[in-house]
Amino acid sequence: MNTDILQKIIAEWVQGTEIPELTPREQAGLDLGRLRQILAVVGPRRAGKTYFLYQMISELLGTGKTGRGEILFVDFEDYRLKDFRPEDMERLLAAFYQITGRPPRYLFFDEIQRLPSWSRVLRTLHNSRKYIIVVTGSNATLLSSKIATELRGRYEDRLILPFSFREYLRYRGIAWNRPLLATPESGIIARAFDEFLRYGGFPELAGLAGETVKRRLLQTYFDTIFYKDVLDRHGIRARYLLELMMRNMLEGYASMFSISTFEKQIKAHGQAGSKRSIAEYLRHLEEAFFITMCEKFDYSPRKRMMNPKKIYLMDTGFSLLGGAFAENRGHLLENTVALGFFRSRRRMLYYKGKGECDFIIQQGLRPVEAWQACWELNVSNEKREIKGLLEAMHELKIKAGGILTYGQEETRSVDGVTLRILPVWKWLLAYSGEE
Repeated sequence: MNTDILQKIIAEWVQGTEIPELTPREQAGLDLGRLRQILAVVGPRRAGKTYFLYQMISELLGTGKTGRGEILFVDFEDYRLKDFRPEDMERLLAAFYQITGRPPRYLFFDEIQRLPSWSRVLRTLHNSRKYIIVVTGSNATLLSSKIATELRGRYEDRLILPFSFREYLRYRGIAWNRPLLATPESGIIARAFDEFLRYGGFPELAGLAGETVKRRLLQTYFDTIFYKDVLDRHGIRARYLLELMMRNMLEGYASMFSISTFEKQIKAHGQAGSKRSIAEYLRHLEEAFFITMCEKFDYSPRKRMMNPKKIYLMDTGFSLLGGAFAENRGHLLENTVALGFFRSRRRMLYYKGKGECDFIIQQGLRPVEAWQACWELNVSNEKREIKGLLEAMHELKIKAGGILTYGQEETRSVDGVTLRILPVWKWLLAYSGEE
């Protein structure tokens, strides 16, 4: 690797690269000065992982105790680094010393998977105990489960998803506090929630005006996941099957997905596809952060695995790419609740007995909360929604639970159980694990 190129890249960073204006992400308890393991920032494409690195760098510089001369930031997607090899890491560090007159203390490596043998390089750097290391990577190649194997316990991770509703409001410049939620002014927040629900939280999308432009950008995200993160990465030949599955999910999100049923459906239309292939593709789509899956609650791991999964899109904006003639507001709402639980890294399952309950939240080995999600409680669904919720709470001995709706708010006592009925947007702001 040409040393002059390395020096130029480092000089650009140290002397000139401006840190863009940021919407701070909500990641509590992160003290880089005390970090002893490699920090891996994981999440979907275009969710803001690189900007999260900039946020950390900005916070370091803001303390006044750290200067750019102690920070090495490298984007391995820089075309000038296409020939960079593991043995060039020493040249990179030497070039930094030559430019700044000191070795770096902090290493920020964006898209580290572009570097061949990246895990070996990171292990070597970490073992030297000279650096505080933060890395990001493509969602398809640098997932926490993979890092655990590659880095052998030398890492901790941070999950970066598209904007939460709190972050979305901050990006839009909408201030709020808990007293405001009980006043007519809360209508401003409710209106912002309507947009968040429909268009999702991808940061770049939030800054665009017009549905056509938003849809076009979401299509590029979809295509990147389809081609780069799944099709090419896993060498999939049955392109039609993968496309059928992804299109099915764009319309059937927040619904059950049965591998057996899907196999029968495609065969009925003259298409080939085995249960094994469908199960593999399903796993690839989850690893690529296109979907998250919710298993049926059961104490038996085998039964959980065998039962149909509930599928949720990793961002509700993707629903704009579906072919449905009408927007399913109830499914959008439920999908948003699922992402709230996923963001807080709480394990969620669904309950199905005589009735159904959308979300069972498990803590350790115990189910501790039960929640329904529906657009509106009315005469046609109220009995069913409450019955399913109470059945889950009684059967699993859960004391906390409620129903999340679009706009209703009250507390009810039913069969000796206190149920909270809350608007989802208030729950996201004040009651969920996003706090």
